[in-house]
Amino acid sequence: MGSVSLFYVSYLLCLCLGFLCVVFVSYWNSTWRGGFAWDGGALQFNWHPVLMVTGLVVLYGNAAVLYRIPLTWGQNKRPWKLAHAGTLFLALLLTILGLCAVFNFHNAQNIPNLYSLHSWLGICTAALFTAQWVLGLAAFLLPCSPVAFRRLLKPAHVWMGSFIFMLSLASCISGINEKLFFSLKGSTNETQPYSKLPPEAVFANSLGVLIIAFGLVVLRILSNQRWQRPEAEQGGMSEPLLGEDS
Repeated sequence: MGSVSLFYVSYLLCLCLGFLCVVFVSYWNSTWRGGFAWDGGALQFNWHPVLMVTGLVVLYGNAAVLYRIPLTWGQNKRPWKLAHAGTLFLALLLTILGLCAVFNFHNAQNIPNLYSLHSWLGICTAALFTAQWVLGLAAFLLPCSPVAFRRLLKPAHVWMGSFIFMLSLASCISGINEKLFFSLKGSTNETQPYSKLPPEAVFANSLGVLIIAFGLVVLRILSNQRWQRPEAEQGGMSEPLLGEDS
């Protein structure tokens, strides 16, 4: 199978796994966790995993591989820069809403914030994501950014993007596990204990497997040197969006 054909098989798998991640996390919280609300109660918390998986994993991962699509290589890069930045901005908005949901829920229920490893990973990931997006906007989309700075920042920007994505995977997996430990306690809350592996645990663990599979496909696409945008097409990275036509 040719390199381009193999890319599109991998990309289709990426899209399918991402879609399944969103479906699974939404179904889990609507079916087993009772649905959604924004009232400071338990149903508000359910927005947190849905928004974080959708934004911080699925949208972020798809934005990361956007430049690797061969059909974009011979085209003006500016629309794809906009699509990349816009998809990441939407992912960032969903991430912020997801954080608002859990912080507001904790404060309303007098639950401490930022005490678990999951919360530490999540807040660090969100902070790095925000800094990465703002710096990328300033460096690659605004005409006031010096060319030398853009060329210097590009390798770090690419590396940090993959690093943030891996942190997002770890945050979501640890969050699923933490939620199951807190929710499935046995007779005290009319559920089977997590150790008995009830249907909810099986389903949520399957969601975790899907997230890992999605992440591995994205990282595979990003790591394949043959699927990088050809050097002749990469000059657009050193030119700002609002600069002269290329």
